[in-house]
Amino acid sequence: MGGHLPPVLAQARRAVLDAVGGPAGVGDPPRVLVACSGGADSLALAAATAFLDRTGKLRAGAVVVDHGLQPGSAAVASTAASQLRGLGLDPVLVRGVRPSGTSEAAARTARYAAFEAALAETGAAALLLGHTLDDQAEQVLLGLARGSGTRTLAGMPASRGPYRRPLLGLRRVDTEAICAHEGLQYWTDPTNADTSLLRNRIRRELLPALDDVLGPGLAEALARTATLARRDADFLDDAADAALARVLLSGNQSVPVLLDLAGLRGLEEALLSRVLRTAVVHCGAPAPDFERTAALTRLVHGGKSAGPIQLDGPAHATRHRAGSHPATHRAVIAIDGPGSAVAASLWQS
Repeated sequence: MGGHLPPVLAQARRAVLDAVGGPAGVGDPPRVLVACSGGADSLALAAATAFLDRTGKLRAGAVVVDHGLQPGSAAVASTAASQLRGLGLDPVLVRGVRPSGTSEAAARTARYAAFEAALAETGAAALLLGHTLDDQAEQVLLGLARGSGTRTLAGMPASRGPYRRPLLGLRRVDTEAICAHEGLQYWTDPTNADTSLLRNRIRRELLPALDDVLGPGLAEALARTATLARRDADFLDDAADAALARVLLSGNQSVPVLLDLAGLRGLEEALLSRVLRTAVVHCGAPAPDFERTAALTRLVHGGKSAGPIQLDGPAHATRHRAGSHPATHRAVIAIDGPGSAVAASLWQS
């Protein structure tokens, strides 16, 4: 540790302070937690945060989550916790979780449950995550590969609720440089070499190939795309929420959602698809994919079939002409969610 301060470390410290709003100036500084896996990204984040703790700008602790999915994971968690304590973070919580499966989604669900518990236990105002610009670029390419819309292309938000990602402007090599300067020994997840996983193929094969073809700077360009897409997606989502409020006649997770058909038909296509997806979620079903959203759009515009369109959940949507629905004398789209199946069957009897 020591020597000339790398510019990326100074950048990381500023980014952490910006992410949590800076020192309040009055009273106690804000309390934060750093989520640390023991990898270079989260250890670099911890080092930057620990400096701000030592200088009185923050009060910082950490949480290490052991998913128990790999041999030796407890030792990795213990080593990470020891280094975090060496940096001066307090408290350092180590939490073992047992995901419901071996998938990335199952691990994420278990991890965030542990994060929520740690926030509640410590009273921390924010939890810092170590995702970098490289992670953001990979996320955008994953969205492209899935044929997803603007929201997915927006990548990971810098801030959502108590969760903050201060390092989205730094590269992975920057976090490794910070660890070297601070004398931190980081862990490399062996699953990162598994190219059967799409994210790893993007990281290890696609991004380097695109750099060769398009030249350097692709990751930064993808991250800029995410920033621009997020602004657009936020604007459209706010507009869609307002539009849904105008066309929503009734409904929730136990009563079928009824949407005014005339109002839906007056919406721009970009808003209509968002309103329909949000309405499906409103009734307790998963957000529909591209094909099902297209089918719902055709239902609104008067396709030959009035439904039902089968959704996940189970849930389904039907079109009712004016005066034909028992709950209203208006033409509606009815979306019956998982909890409203009994009501839906009674209405159709």
